[in-house]
Amino acid sequence: MSNPAIQDLVCCMGQPVAGNPTQFMMERAFAAAGLEWRYLTLEVSPVQLADAVRGMRAMGFRGGNFTIPHKVAVVPLLDGLTPSAELMGAVNCVYRQEDKLIGDNTDGRGFVKSLREMTDPASKEIAILGAGGAARAIAVELGLTRPANITVVNRTPERGEELASLLRDKVGIAANSVVWHGDYAVPPTTQIVVNATSIGLGDGQARVPVDAGSLTAEMIVADVIFNPPQTRFLREAASRGCRTLDGLGMLVNQAVIGFKIWTGVDPDPRVMREALEEYLEI
Repeated sequence: MSNPAIQDLVCCMGQPVAGNPTQFMMERAFAAAGLEWRYLTLEVSPVQLADAVRGMRAMGFRGGNFTIPHKVAVVPLLDGLTPSAELMGAVNCVYRQEDKLIGDNTDGRGFVKSLREMTDPASKEIAILGAGGAARAIAVELGLTRPANITVVNRTPERGEELASLLRDKVGIAANSVVWHGDYAVPPTTQIVVNATSIGLGDGQARVPVDAGSLTAEMIVADVIFNPPQTRFLREAASRGCRTLDGLGMLVNQAVIGFKIWTGVDPDPRVMREALEEYLEI
């Protein structure tokens, strides 16, 4: 196999980077599709983000992923946004369109695609824990499915209400915010609960402050954390009889979407899932 042309490089920019399962998954998918592409993991500090994006332009990268803490900060450094990314105000996927860099967000679409394998979120009562970049992406994409209501649960009142207002004013759905004090008691009418915080990432014992006794067997409980896939939050929910959804499906689905955006080729999701499971040793 010959070396790839410089324009066939994509990257992941984030900080800090402690191994990257997406790189492993993407490179395996490139090989399976017969593409001589490379996916690079680049640790970029917030103060160097603008320089990194300029370097991305100069070196002709086809695109890239942006992770915490760059999903919002990268927005003003780009030439344009897709309609959904503009609604969210957060970007995790950038692609080149001629000489321009366009920001998209595949997190929410990846989550909704994974959730649809269990239930249709339309007309459902949904609670989202958190109001950061992942929560915004998921909330907007869920909002576009026309749920009955989305409740945003967040420790900072202003940030939670900002997201709820976006859902009401821009997406046109019923939404409200709740201040997260102590253990959150999930209302019994809730049908879908989503942990969209980073609690549990790399720590299978980390506890999401939710009253487990308020979870019922009628609820679907989802977690965006993919490592470990069976978080303490999901284990507690399962013990209450809830159906659970881990973050692996979301990660694979958003990677499938990004792959197609960059290459124009449909990847094999099975190859990507197998690569992710191999990386995580599960």
